[in-house]
Amino acid sequence: MPRRTDHSREELYDLALAAARDIIREDGLSALTARRVAHAIGYSPGTLYNVFDDLDDLIVHMNGRTLDALYDDLMQVAKTDDPARDLKALLAGYLAFLDGNRNLWGVLFEHRLSGDAALPDWYLQKIDQVLGLIETTLARRLPDLDRDNLKDAARILWASLHGICSLSGSGKLQIVSDQTVHAMAETLMTRFVAGLEQTRVT
Repeated sequence: MPRRTDHSREELYDLALAAARDIIREDGLSALTARRVAHAIGYSPGTLYNVFDDLDDLIVHMNGRTLDALYDDLMQVAKTDDPARDLKALLAGYLAFLDGNRNLWGVLFEHRLSGDAALPDWYLQKIDQVLGLIETTLARRLPDLDRDNLKDAARILWASLHGICSLSGSGKLQIVSDQTVHAMAETLMTRFVAGLEQTRVT
């Protein structure tokens, strides 16, 4: 591919993220290098560093796009007057997204920033946006639960679901259970919410 010089910074940003997503979808995080991304879009590796601070920065921005895509998918889940049904629908949407984007989703948890670098605020806001959908639905089911407890509950539930999905992705789920991912995840969510309800009334 001939080297190109006719793209704006914003266009290079989009091209690089699209190329990185394709590489990870096909070969996983270990295959992602600045050189491979640059080659895919027809530029030198040095050009990438005019757009991103380093490879870590590119991955963080790509992960942000993954969180946006998850949020958009979950926003399409039909809302009803039954929060219990809506929680199950959100769960189904979450599992469907993971199933269709397994390598991309894995990067959210596999990638570690170098040194003592912290994730940027805009990225944490994207996580909050996704978890806010769970918080809102939990609040309808548990109207007496205060804001802090709702936030904690959403994060604990998400982390627990990720554990089940990670076991499944690594092929280790059948070691601990013969249930499907969906069955285990739904049991976890149902019992977790029931525990919150029980705690509220005791």
